[in-house]
Amino acid sequence: MRQIISQFTIYDLIDIFLVALVVYRLLLIVKGTKAAQMLIGLAVLLLASIVARYFHLITLDWLLQSFWAYIVIALVVIFQPEIRRALAKMGETSFLQAFTTAEELKSIEEIVRAAVSLANRKIGALIVLERETELKDFIEIGVPLDARVSREILLSIFHPSSPIHDGAAIIRGNRIAAAGCFLPITLTADLKKTLGTRHRAALGITEETDAVAIVVSEETGGISLAMNGKLMEQLDMTALRQALTEVFTASKKAQK
Repeated sequence: MRQIISQFTIYDLIDIFLVALVVYRLLLIVKGTKAAQMLIGLAVLLLASIVARYFHLITLDWLLQSFWAYIVIALVVIFQPEIRRALAKMGETSFLQAFTTAEELKSIEEIVRAAVSLANRKIGALIVLERETELKDFIEIGVPLDARVSREILLSIFHPSSPIHDGAAIIRGNRIAAAGCFLPITLTADLKKTLGTRHRAALGITEETDAVAIVVSEETGGISLAMNGKLMEQLDMTALRQALTEVFTASKKAQK
């Protein structure tokens, strides 16, 4: 023990700190997701492998060792959404425009009012709010607008007679960057059958980026909010306003 302590250097301490930091960040990424449950499953398999090796359970040990031989490929397949999100966070840059609190709250209020109006009329809509991860690739696919966020413009975008009402409107800061944008669809299989393409697209974009997506169902008139690959359904005006305010107030504080 003394020999180990005597050989311990500041570089070893830095090495341990960096490994602990990486593990901590990975745990934060998978926290609250299905990946966390899958990690528990992998831990159980690891424990079973150790037990099989200790008690000389040859057949079970062979099966488990065969599984570990392909663990890298399995991890890539299982944790694909989390890996994409982690890589996006590593390269993210703040593109949230620096505007005053009054302007920020006004934009949020316009979005909330538009969502409620669309819901009351049962007009389907998908509104995506950019945060830290840039949505440039999705914006370029749509129709560029660069218009100030307003209830009236959002209503006109998603009116059934509009040629761009089927796509998503992407908001960057206090500007509607583009409309009619196509988004990735989530591959999650255990979604409600009642959820349509808009809901799947909202989940898809929030799985790959840190964006927030608002969905208005044309069938039920319900308002949903997607964030971090999760969906909050049946929100009223107050709940939607509170959720958006909390998200973007936190984002603004983090930038300071």
